[in-house]
Amino acid sequence: MPRPVHFEIPADNPQRAIDFYSNVFGWQFTKWDGPMDYWLISTGKSAEPGIDGGLLQRREPNQPCVNTVGVENLDKTMASVLSSGGTIAVPKMAIPGVGWLAYCKDTEGHIFGMMQPDASAK
Repeated sequence: MPRPVHFEIPADNPQRAIDFYSNVFGWQFTKWDGPMDYWLISTGKSAEPGIDGGLLQRREPNQPCVNTVGVENLDKTMASVLSSGGTIAVPKMAIPGVGWLAYCKDTEGHIFGMMQPDASAK
């Protein structure tokens, strides 16, 4: 069963947002060693309920927070999104060493991500 696996917070000022969430919730931030500025967010102990996330520089004024759902087959799930009345917002792309990611809109216009794990993604 697909489940939420990640969330993203866009920020105009990443350090300001990091300070805010660290102070308010005690979240831990680690700079990702990838092709873009991105901070991984640890929201608590792995044995407890919840998901971790990421923080990135905002690219557009109305860029929303995004929840990402883990899926086994991204292509098949994207086809299901389309046949169920949703749309593709950002096409399938590789996240090197992590997997395949796409962003979609549901029938109400909400954006969400879908991630298929694949360590060989390039």
